[in-house]
Amino acid sequence: MSVENENITRLHIDNKEYILIGTAHVSKHSAELVKEVIEAEQPDAVCIELDEQRYKSITDGNKWKEMDIFQVIKEKKASLLLMNLAISSFQNRMAKQFGINAGQEMIQGIESAKETGAELVLADRNIQITFSRIWGGIGLKGKAMLLTQVIASIFSKESISEEELEKIKDQDTINAILNEFTETFPKLKTPLIDERDQYLAEKIKKAPGEKVVAVLGAAHVPGITKEIRKEHNLARLNEVPPKSKAPKIIGWLIPIFIIAIIAYTFNTNPSAGLQQTLSWVLWHGAFAALGTAIAFGHPLAILTAFIAAPITALDPITAAGWFAGTVQAYFRRPSVKDFETLSEDVFSFKGFWQNKVTRVLLVVVLANIGSSLGTFIGGADVIRLFIKHL
Repeated sequence: MSVENENITRLHIDNKEYILIGTAHVSKHSAELVKEVIEAEQPDAVCIELDEQRYKSITDGNKWKEMDIFQVIKEKKASLLLMNLAISSFQNRMAKQFGINAGQEMIQGIESAKETGAELVLADRNIQITFSRIWGGIGLKGKAMLLTQVIASIFSKESISEEELEKIKDQDTINAILNEFTETFPKLKTPLIDERDQYLAEKIKKAPGEKVVAVLGAAHVPGITKEIRKEHNLARLNEVPPKSKAPKIIGWLIPIFIIAIIAYTFNTNPSAGLQQTLSWVLWHGAFAALGTAIAFGHPLAILTAFIAAPITALDPITAAGWFAGTVQAYFRRPSVKDFETLSEDVFSFKGFWQNKVTRVLLVVVLANIGSSLGTFIGGADVIRLFIKHL
């Protein structure tokens, strides 16, 4: 007995049947439809729009308890983790309003696959690769706008209407957040939608058996319907774009330039050289300390940011936020309870600042932002003083 529904697309290619279920990631009806289809069709394989990382996130409820916050800082993953938590909070806000679990249709796909004995296939591309390909193609202005768009969407307290939910059915969570941004930067559509359509299509096509059910965000169904009839190179789609050497070169040139100017000034006018040094120290220290204070950092973390920023700004390998974050984690070490309540706390702006885990991440990120501002302002002041005392 087969199930017919407007959100179901059936394809027959090379003696295989593919049943694509277009879902909303926050729709209770979508989860029910997934269960109904898999039970009725008894497929050989069930493909879900998750990668290994997001699969573990959904299935391992204790993952936060196992996090080593010091390791996160050491591996320079604070910003990425903070972004992932922020996106999670957006999804939770939508799900909570409609009284369902976020990603329930994916959970249902996993459970139904086990119940029917179908092989589970994680069909989506690694989310970090997708973000890397997005991040590498939008430029500095685009990055600033992207972060602003994401943060504004996350912390908006506006409720979502049923009509807006219907629109979200055509998107996955990331797409929902970045919808307006995609209109401003059309290039974003390639890594976010088109490439993932190709990746998902190839994984679904290679799924074992003669009958395959795929649980997908509805926005991907039209693209996959077209792309599944083509051949796609998964290795190419998994490539992380090479990092530009320009930021690293600039990162070294700025401190060399600043040190050279101060050294020359000291040699010709020691008093002016001292002024330049104080300006560099105070601008960096003040902004990094301010960023840490905004994150409600421990007093010693604020002091650490102040002291570290002028020094780390001259060394592109290190960052003030790492030192401030480590001190914050040492004196305000997150408890088991903080990790247990993390998924709930990121639901609100207040929770982001109160939870000790996200507090550490905020200290790292905001101290680094403050130090970066200090580089531009302090560097400009050093040059001003140099010209003044020429």
